[in-house]
Amino acid sequence: MGRKGKRTAGMEEAHPFTGMSQVNPKAAGADIGAVEIVVCVSGDENTQIVRAFGNYTVDLQAIGGWLKEHQVETVAMESTGVYWIPLFEELERQGFECLLISSRSLRRVAGRKSDITDAQRIQTLHSYGLLESSFRPQAELIALRTLLRHRNQLVEHRSPHILHMQKALLQMNVQLSQAVTDITGVTGQTILRAILAGERDPQELASMREPGCKKSAEEIGKALTGTWREEHLFILKQSVEMFDFYTKQIQACDEEIERVYGLTRPDWDAGEVKPLEQRKRSSHSKNRPHNPEGIRKHLNGSAGWI
Repeated sequence: MGRKGKRTAGMEEAHPFTGMSQVNPKAAGADIGAVEIVVCVSGDENTQIVRAFGNYTVDLQAIGGWLKEHQVETVAMESTGVYWIPLFEELERQGFECLLISSRSLRRVAGRKSDITDAQRIQTLHSYGLLESSFRPQAELIALRTLLRHRNQLVEHRSPHILHMQKALLQMNVQLSQAVTDITGVTGQTILRAILAGERDPQELASMREPGCKKSAEEIGKALTGTWREEHLFILKQSVEMFDFYTKQIQACDEEIERVYGLTRPDWDAGEVKPLEQRKRSSHSKNRPHNPEGIRKHLNGSAGWI
């Protein structure tokens, strides 16, 4: 790219593109890694200045101070994992305009070889207005999105323990999954906890089914005749405890989601966002939040967020 420079004491000078009109003359570019952040700013008319920083909070604050020394107003950075988030938020706090650039847009430019050239390339492209920022929602919605993603992870972590319960039951030839549609439902959980409490009579266990259960007490009784080996009962007990633990965490997360959403909830009466139709509101899923309709509508299109 016609740049030459020598890096000394964490600093490098290079010659940017010539023959083009700069759109953002007070622009900087940052290449963010797990342990090092390389930042590039414009020097004089024909040079760039590159400096490496650490990733501690004091380093992020120092980056802001260094950028202010060079009269930088806008900073572009690549969305690398989650490493960009602390720097982005710190620079925004200090009053800089921050642009988050997708790695896909940068991959279209060939010749990236190092953190230094990456930072130089980002700074150059940004100064000439050749980068498009990814959408980043307002702070309240970022917090809500983070909680929703965390909730999804809790649901995923809970799922293996349901499989462990089913496996322990099958190893004892207790065919509870055939007797009820879902062992995490009301009937399934009532029977499971009765087993762990010491109940072994299949007919007594079958009598605990909910009135709406499709299978008869006789059918369920046949399915609940098992070998009751101690090692499998132990595994079943621990699996249920882990299932309960994650269920409580999900419930606590739901409460926090509802609290945060209450701070950003749109004004339905003003017509800002219309609530979903009744048919949609009546749909049911065990893993959905307690009051997800408004949240999902309010966050419509969030899959494209960075």
